Amino acid sequence: MTERPPSATARAPRPRRGALPAAALGLVLLVGTGVWVGASPGADEAPAGPPRALAGPRTTTVPAERGTDADSAALGRWVTTWAAAPVGPEPRATAPDGEVTDRTVRNVVHTSVGGTGARVTLSHRYGTAPLHLAHATLALAAGPGSPSAVPGTVRRLTFAGRTGVRVPPGGQVVSDPVALPVPADTDLLITTYAPASGGPATYHPRARQTSYLARGDHAAAVGGAAYTERTPGWRQVVALDVRGGGARGTLVAFGDSLTDGVSATPGANRRWPDVLADRLRTQGGAPRYGVANLGISGNRLLTGGPGRPAANPSGLRRFPADVLDRSGVRVVVIALGINDILRTPHTTDPTRITEGLRTLTRHAHAHGLRVVGATLMPFHGHRGHRPELEEVRRAVNAGIRAGGVFDAVADFDRAVRDPYHPEALHPHYDSGDHLHPNDAGYHRMAEAVDLGALRAAAPARL
Repeated sequence: MTERPPSATARAPRPRRGALPAAALGLVLLVGTGVWVGASPGADEAPAGPPRALAGPRTTTVPAERGTDADSAALGRWVTTWAAAPVGPEPRATAPDGEVTDRTVRNVVHTSVGGTGARVTLSHRYGTAPLHLAHATLALAAGPGSPSAVPGTVRRLTFAGRTGVRVPPGGQVVSDPVALPVPADTDLLITTYAPASGGPATYHPRARQTSYLARGDHAAAVGGAAYTERTPGWRQVVALDVRGGGARGTLVAFGDSLTDGVSATPGANRRWPDVLADRLRTQGGAPRYGVANLGISGNRLLTGGPGRPAANPSGLRRFPADVLDRSGVRVVVIALGINDILRTPHTTDPTRITEGLRTLTRHAHAHGLRVVGATLMPFHGHRGHRPELEEVRRAVNAGIRAGGVFDAVADFDRAVRDPYHPEALHPHYDSGDHLHPNDAGYHRMAEAVDLGALRAAAPARL
């Protein structure tokens, strides 16, 4: 197929409801190098040789939902409308002692699909002591990125019928269902209040979304006046599920900063999974899936970060908790492996990467999931580029395109590369660091996903 340079007008992403003015966002921008930052290998490092079967332990879950199977049948299946991967313990640089004590956290999240009921999953994976959440609520945001709620929509969350819950270190908790009409493509507020510390907060630092903090308990507040502190990360919350909206399942986008959305406009929901959610919602004949973005900036397929549990765990280790545990998951789109090449120690054997990706596919197949995999995007001009690393990337892509790694392929490389300089991003799609795309590039990546390939079908023979 002949590639042509894209038209700047033809490829510019359409304006999205939910974007914040650039001036308001300037205060909260977190400058991240995403794929490149934090190169320390640690306790999660994969051994040399072909990757083994997944072995990462899942976190302890505190049971909370009391709904019956009959309830589920009447209201429809649970699907994930929003999610974020727990990345690590919040450092002291962004919170006193890395803790959230006598503070209310108001997380702003954006839905992909809607429903008539909702539930929230909260994580304490990186805590060091039990976390007592005395008060938690869910509400519709009054406007894009606003800390204020729509009057009449604040719902108090309960856990096994109780208004408070104690979450053990390493655990997570799912709220009881609440009746709340949840629109698609809309900001919601998930608010928690902890009177005492449970150790470092479990957080997702590069959210590309402003959330808010307040002193004292303001979880039930409709107005946002008490929320005087802005934050660029999500704390404690890792999933929002809905039911009753007609969605037939969940698509998980699993990857690194290129999925997390580094360099996308903050607050505008222009990461490629956001644009894919738009396509699934608006294009006739598309499968009706919620989209859960489980990207982690700096994530590697084979090697994780330091600590126990490991911060930024490898894709092989986090796949069970971050993908298989998502409500209603039907399909996963995997875009992972470039950091294994770029970061020290470099993975220079392309077969180790393709075999790691194949391991993820086998594990997904064992749970009945369809797998779409992405080719690795170019990075010529980035400070980590070297000719020998470019050869590894090309070899991995050749293996992916040859088949036997995924059920179907989304060719992100071909979609965003410069046809006259194929080892580099096209200038129209380059954010400026020659690794991460801009909004137009993320839009193009989402367009490269064949919606027909997302439907359930016989798995590929690996």
